[in-house]
Amino acid sequence: MPTTASYASGPRHAVIREVGLRDGLQSLAPTMATEHKIAWIDAAYAAGQREIEVGSFVPARLLPQLADTAEVLAHAKTLAGLFASVLVPNLKGAQRALECGADLLVVPLSASHAHSLANLRKTPDEVVAEVARIRAERDAGGHATLIEGGVGTAFGCTLQGEVAAGEVLRLMVALLDAGADRVSLADTVGFADPESVRRLFERARREVGDKLACAHFHDTRGMGLANAYAAWQTGIDRFDACLAGIGGCPHAPGASGNVTTEDLAFMLERMGVVTGLDVQALLALRQRLGAWLPGETLHGVLWQAGLPQVLNGAAAVAA
Repeated sequence: MPTTASYASGPRHAVIREVGLRDGLQSLAPTMATEHKIAWIDAAYAAGQREIEVGSFVPARLLPQLADTAEVLAHAKTLAGLFASVLVPNLKGAQRALECGADLLVVPLSASHAHSLANLRKTPDEVVAEVARIRAERDAGGHATLIEGGVGTAFGCTLQGEVAAGEVLRLMVALLDAGADRVSLADTVGFADPESVRRLFERARREVGDKLACAHFHDTRGMGLANAYAAWQTGIDRFDACLAGIGGCPHAPGASGNVTTEDLAFMLERMGVVTGLDVQALLALRQRLGAWLPGETLHGVLWQAGLPQVLNGAAAVAA
């Protein structure tokens, strides 16, 4: 297996943040039982995952699939060393998340004006102003919770079309100026390719440095892993992913699920990048997910072929 020295442009370690419990489930019609969500978190934790997005504080009438976020977050907080994040679209959601002790608030912002209005009923700059209010609320309460501004549709949008890189960079800086602790970039509809990822992430890292903390790719057109690799080469060491690649975006026509957690973990480990994940345990969890979501399409390729026989067992894949 090649060592990390063979890939000198990338980090030696990487973190995969599981977002299936939020980004995955929010786009599916069925509502997963709370007990199954808790079992999912426990199994992901046992497989080595230490960052999990457990849900979103939004009105239950809008996303009944995530109505139990407070209960799921409370369980996540009992697991030592687990960094539990939630998505919050506004100040009210942030207040609930702060009350419940979330470690990180992800505030979504779409660089596409059209998608921003469809998804949040706010312009991108109105979202920036909301982040300032969330930061003030956090600081006034003395919370240690981090705030991440997630810039979506960074590579284009099915509603608007092209999104200028300059606008993406402007919004990243605006989020940080408004009080976000860090930012992330998301290819919400799978428009990105490795070269466009390299260009934008290099420009973004020159602009904000390590404040660019995470990459979020969808596999709509089959380039999710290649795009993750391109981001890794620019120095990114944190990635969002969904077990079995479930999900999408309710307000982005044509968007499919995120990069598949187990496939991404396998790729990184094969490259010599330490993720701390037991890939075979993730594949076992994937099987359980299929039982919890009967009739839903699951994605990914590793589960079909299995681990290479020369790597018989998870110990040979996980660091």
